[in-house]
Amino acid sequence: MSLVEIESGGDHTSIVRLNRPERLNSMSFDLVEALYDAIDRVGADNDTWVVVLTGAGRGFCSGLELEDFGAIPGAEGLGVARLGMRAMSYMGGVVPALRALPQPVIAAVNGAAYGGGMCLSLGADVRLADETASFCGAAVVNGLTGTELGVSFLLPRLIGASRAFELLLSGRRVDAAEAERIGLVSRVVPAGEVLEEALALADHLCTLSPFGIMMTKEVCWANLEVGSLGAAIELENRSQLLAGHTGNLDEARSAFREGRPPRYPE
Repeated sequence: MSLVEIESGGDHTSIVRLNRPERLNSMSFDLVEALYDAIDRVGADNDTWVVVLTGAGRGFCSGLELEDFGAIPGAEGLGVARLGMRAMSYMGGVVPALRALPQPVIAAVNGAAYGGGMCLSLGADVRLADETASFCGAAVVNGLTGTELGVSFLLPRLIGASRAFELLLSGRRVDAAEAERIGLVSRVVPAGEVLEEALALADHLCTLSPFGIMMTKEVCWANLEVGSLGAAIELENRSQLLAGHTGNLDEARSAFREGRPPRYPE
């Protein structure tokens, strides 16, 4: 049994499913290694235009595995200090790996998304939540810091600094309704329907230009980090110019005139 499974979610959509349900898909090194492998595989699959990330069973991901961490890949022969840094870098790198995927990632959050699990959901481009979903920066209540896997960068940008600091300092649990209210998730759906809703959104994205979707993701993430409106617009302008050379706009015009769905070459 693979700790992370890849399956088809329909034409041009791949589902990446964390598959350790008996431990609420907790993040052992073995599971994270399998997740890196899955990210590499779907990223290299040119027929995958959208990725849906979810968890098997009744939870999305409960965060760091506390009973059996597993072995740190590539750590043979390292002393304590370097071993610690290797472990932190390995865990911390999985969110940037999600961000670096050329395809948009939709997190279908079912049940608990705690600690590193909440951080994984923040690495997605869109978050949809089952009404049973809940979020928590759990590390701080386990005697560690509440800052890990990029959460101190991503969460304030999603929900504002004051709310983010309160959640990270307190480790307070946020239910699905509050997550939607504060902007942590895009919307909440009835229990048991979040994967279906995520796949419906993926189907819609797959009717659009793959190049346009890819570049929209790239520019949105890049412009979270630029220092000015002018710099953001410069990047938008260049990306829009590139898209203009694909022939997609001409196809959209033809499709409109002919009363049919567009068939984008790129």
